[in-house]
Amino acid sequence: MSRVHDALRRAEAGTALNDSAAVPAEDAAAGEEIRTPEFLPVNDITVTATPPVRLNIHSELLVDVPVVAFSPAPESHLLDLNNSHETPAEEFRTLRTRLNHLQTLQPLHTIVITSPSPAEGKTFTAVNLALAQAHLADASVLLGDFDLRRPVVHNLFQIERAPGLSDYLTGQCSFSQALRKVENTNLHILPAGSPVKNPLELLNMKQAKQLFEELPRLFNWAIFDTPPLLFSADANLLATLADGTVLVVKIGSTTYDNVSRAMQSLCENNVLGIVANGARASELYSKYTYYYTRSE
Repeated sequence: MSRVHDALRRAEAGTALNDSAAVPAEDAAAGEEIRTPEFLPVNDITVTATPPVRLNIHSELLVDVPVVAFSPAPESHLLDLNNSHETPAEEFRTLRTRLNHLQTLQPLHTIVITSPSPAEGKTFTAVNLALAQAHLADASVLLGDFDLRRPVVHNLFQIERAPGLSDYLTGQCSFSQALRKVENTNLHILPAGSPVKNPLELLNMKQAKQLFEELPRLFNWAIFDTPPLLFSADANLLATLADGTVLVVKIGSTTYDNVSRAMQSLCENNVLGIVANGARASELYSKYTYYYTRSE
């Protein structure tokens, strides 16, 4: 019983202490000590719970990207954009200008480059358009090899195929590890990555859709080389994810029927235009010869 009484007395003493702390100073008895609560300085407070903050993907996703030298393969047909007298380079500058104008009129950052059939110049167009865009001082450009069936972009730039797109989508590497930054340029390359047996199923993963949604935050332009429209469904799927599609045809090779079928497969949605590849050099050269000759 004595222990019970001791506990009661301690409880009463605690109650009296709390009451005295709550009494205003003017009501306290003279000479009675008033206990006031103590507050820690703000700098001494440790916050254990913070509201969620969106990561700065510009710094998070593009850190530690491997840098590679610009060393194109001899058969790559990459253009020298520093040579203003090179007629094909001027054609890609014209294409670049038209796309940049369209970008001022509508949200346009991700572009699929495809063709009705193989060997019509889609990779040639995608690579050189990316180089033309990256040639601008304020442009950050991604060239993605989304042709997982017959990828060639890594061969043109003489870089490793993996890690790349397929490795990123399957969680084998981070996005920055899948990229290569071309030295002294604004161009990033996303190679195809390790071979896969089911490219279409891989591109149907939600990670691919999320990638298309995030790329405009990272790059001013993201340009993708994809398989031909009439030989797989990959380009059709990617066209639904991208902001626009450019169809490449080859003069003297692509038939009207193939162009019509390709446009129908795209449902004519977000088709930005058609690039005619394979024009005779004399036809292009005549456009610029007079001007440059006279100016010199």
